[in-house]
Amino acid sequence: MRRIAKHEGRICRSVLASALFLLTGLALPAAEPFLQKTNLFTEETDGFRLYRIPGIVVTAKGSVLAYCEARKFTVADRGEIEIHLRRSTDGGRTWSSAKQVAHLGPRLPRNPHMPENKKTKDMGGPNEQTVNNPVAIAARDGALHLLYCVEYRRAFQIRSDDDGVTWTAPVEITSAFDRFRSELDWQVIATGPGHAVELQSGRLVAPFWMATYEKQPKLRNAVGIIYSDDRGRTWQRGEIALRKAGEPNIAELPDGRVLVTARNTDPRNRRVVACSRDGATGWSKPEFVEELLEPGCMAGIVSHPGMADRKTPFLLFSNPHTTKRAHRDRVDLTIKLSEDGGRTWPVSRILQPGPSAYSDLAVLPDGTMLCFYESGDPEAPRNNGRPWAYSFLMLARFNLDWLTSTNQTRKPTEIEFNAPRNP
Repeated sequence: MRRIAKHEGRICRSVLASALFLLTGLALPAAEPFLQKTNLFTEETDGFRLYRIPGIVVTAKGSVLAYCEARKFTVADRGEIEIHLRRSTDGGRTWSSAKQVAHLGPRLPRNPHMPENKKTKDMGGPNEQTVNNPVAIAARDGALHLLYCVEYRRAFQIRSDDDGVTWTAPVEITSAFDRFRSELDWQVIATGPGHAVELQSGRLVAPFWMATYEKQPKLRNAVGIIYSDDRGRTWQRGEIALRKAGEPNIAELPDGRVLVTARNTDPRNRRVVACSRDGATGWSKPEFVEELLEPGCMAGIVSHPGMADRKTPFLLFSNPHTTKRAHRDRVDLTIKLSEDGGRTWPVSRILQPGPSAYSDLAVLPDGTMLCFYESGDPEAPRNNGRPWAYSFLMLARFNLDWLTSTNQTRKPTEIEFNAPRNP
């Protein structure tokens, strides 16, 4: 930690920040930079082994909802898993106690399908239930929609009309995902993770990933889109947006286009993206973005509308700043900024040095940015002594002045990026 601080201290911040603002068209900073962090969930507390898979949204009334998977007995992706949520009504400064939401009704049978490399791991007993991948949509009319899956096999929606205090009984929406089976006869599905969006048109758009573990499928995994044009009452099948990809994130760009980006296994080790005019169909040819490294880890993305003194909208992106794909190498969670619809990312700053992994992003009404992310403790490694990026789920509040006060200073060890930009 001291080495990182010393390294950052060598940079002439004022010169770098001035040059950066000139390049990006932003005004010079008028406020003091700030970064505040709050621990929202800690492993081995409240009877749960681990908390993972963060998601965050800001409601139409300005409340913040932070939600995650609460894993009861093991750290595995399957087992006894619940969805827990905390609320803040003061911009993320103080928080309610955690509350279980999603699928409080009858338990459903286990999914028998899983990848070969997980069949020998402890995935819980036959009566345990996995409720996974919560994805919220904060609509402009004040409604909140929460999509999630059970056993990576069936999908459901719940709704809140009181700012996330209470939620409706679940409604199954698996039929929308079943309509993709002609292209990929999936054995597992998972919404998000992170959050989904309401477009300016009023359409609700949610990305998800699907996969099969058959030996020789025509398509093994892909990112698809479901959408609703009736405020979440019914959900329709969109199109496959990205093939050979998983764990997608979505944002609407200022020009109305919708951008999807996803985790992938391509050897170029870069994030893959595609765009659509309506958020559901007509996806562009996928591209790999050189400045967005791909460590085989979920990322966060959100559109920022700009502020009174900086009117230009921009995109924010978060993920570990590395191309090493082993879980022990998930480090240096970094925030990046783009002002040209995600084509270039000139602003980059480490938010969490050391062990860190999944993350999601949101924006408060006053322009303050929020990152809800998995964080480890480099001084207390877990799991046989290896670095452990999942000790806490942290909430970071920061402003644009903090993000732009210095640029990324640590160059990651990575594979050379010589391949063409298009797959």
